[in-house]
Amino acid sequence: MRIEHIRQRLRAHDAKPVHEYRVLRLWSQALPYDRGRNRPEDFFPAPLRAELPALAAELAGLARLRAEHPGEDGSARLLVELADGRTVESVLLPRGGLCVSTQVGCAVGCVFCMTGRDGLLRQLGGAEIVAQVALARALRPVRRVVFMGMGEPAHNLDNVLEAIELLGTAGAIGHKNLVFSTVGDRRVFERLPLGKVKPALAISLHTTRADLRERLLPKAPRIDPEELVELGERYARATGYPIQYQWTLLAGINDSEEEVEGIARLLAGKYAMMNFIPYNANEGFGFRRPAREHAAKLAGMLHQRGIVARLRDSAGQDVEGGCGQLRARAAELA
Repeated sequence: MRIEHIRQRLRAHDAKPVHEYRVLRLWSQALPYDRGRNRPEDFFPAPLRAELPALAAELAGLARLRAEHPGEDGSARLLVELADGRTVESVLLPRGGLCVSTQVGCAVGCVFCMTGRDGLLRQLGGAEIVAQVALARALRPVRRVVFMGMGEPAHNLDNVLEAIELLGTAGAIGHKNLVFSTVGDRRVFERLPLGKVKPALAISLHTTRADLRERLLPKAPRIDPEELVELGERYARATGYPIQYQWTLLAGINDSEEEVEGIARLLAGKYAMMNFIPYNANEGFGFRRPAREHAAKLAGMLHQRGIVARLRDSAGQDVEGGCGQLRARAAELA
């Protein structure tokens, strides 16, 4: 479902712009429709009041909690069932963050990622993306949303940008706290600067070598790392938000000191930071997570070269729920 379809339905029931905004605000912030200042009889026209129960039920059905897996770090991996029975994953992050999915499956085919194993199954509508936020807000406060779950947001650009605009307005999330994650696609750098809400940008780099990147991300657009960083730098300077480069550390593949030297060259003088994320092991994929001490050493080497670098873990590693694992396990048990 598109958010525009919700707007059209509201207008068909006599909603004016102020009513439309109120309904979308209540939904996206998971606020009750019938308490205090939100009582429909105090504000909405009669046709809209009559339609609200059915609409609220339909919106609630867009994303339902199938299973919740709390992690020791304060995160929680959510298996979310969509209205058609398909499932995606969301992750409640510590300190008010939420990671949402934008597709069922993914077409990029990163060789270390469970989500891409079965390819792209379908796109999520903008309303289904926002519904994940509404579901999460019913569980705990959410002040930051990252589009880093299942799927490549650049491959579902219209729906993702529609969701971002709603979350950055009626959804009351600061624009720099909406983080669009991508492997890199020229359409992203063309479209994001034009939006009413301009999100922060995270780019999955994973290596400074074009040949290795092609092997790790076989279906990603062919953009050399140097050009990708230059495109990111233009967006960073235009918005005032540093680019967050994501790097999944794979033992013996992209965790060498030579790669660190390459990162230092690429990011020298750039408005950027590097997030090193040790691999969240997927059984049968043949990749290993480097030792924590080695990963910390790589981050330290970048710091010494003047590059902001953070060593992060994929949230909830103890529940092994990353990269489509929860969804895959649920499918095996079905």
